[in-house]
Amino acid sequence: MSVPTNEWDAEAYHQISLPQQQWGLKVLERLPLQGDETVLDAGCGSGRLSEAVLERLPRGRLIALDNSANMLREAKVALQRFGDRVTFLKADLGALELDRVADAAFSTATFHWVHDHDALFAGLLRALKPGGRLVSQCGGGANLHRIHERAGELMHTPPFSGHYVHWKDPWNFAGPEETLARLQRLGFEEPRVWLEDAPTRFPDAPTFRRFIQSVILRVHLDSLPTDALRDQYLDALVQKAEGDDPPLTLDYVRLNVDARRPA
Repeated sequence: MSVPTNEWDAEAYHQISLPQQQWGLKVLERLPLQGDETVLDAGCGSGRLSEAVLERLPRGRLIALDNSANMLREAKVALQRFGDRVTFLKADLGALELDRVADAAFSTATFHWVHDHDALFAGLLRALKPGGRLVSQCGGGANLHRIHERAGELMHTPPFSGHYVHWKDPWNFAGPEETLARLQRLGFEEPRVWLEDAPTRFPDAPTFRRFIQSVILRVHLDSLPTDALRDQYLDALVQKAEGDDPPLTLDYVRLNVDARRPA
């Protein structure tokens, strides 16, 4: 079963994406802004972090880009107070066709959903003006290894196995060495790439379940044809997570990237 990976339950994501919001605010601290720039928000999602970017751009503009129509609809609501200082763009970061439009590109929790990282970073390089900065973070290395390993094991057991015959992982968790080499090969200047552990613990099983349902396992669950099977799949993973030490914890690993287009 072929399932599109670009669509999300944007309303649910907006409500529960606190970990992504907290990481993103730390990433934004790495981006120097004078307040009059044009910033490309490469994977704006529901607009929670876009608000923080725009508050630092009182005389500037934001290009809010996402490949999910649902996310863009949610972002338009969240960002309506900024008026025409925001341009919304539905686009695939793996096939970006922007040319010298942004003084900076900012992104969190997005790049790992793009399989072709050569195309991803080449497109971002083109989108930046000469001297423009890229500041980003996404999943990398052993990101979410434990829950993805368990989810993969479940795929091969009844009653789920028949629904994952053509499964392909929808993410690309790149490592720092390969990413640094890629940036250098493409022509970025001053590249810095590093991993950061970000284990995230949830207060109770219902909160953990809702999060993995909407954020971590949405593509896995879309492959199952009934609510009963989806509930059974989720219940099995929540039960395993309750037995972890510490319990109900996701082993997030973030890949940080800072670089610059040559002037």
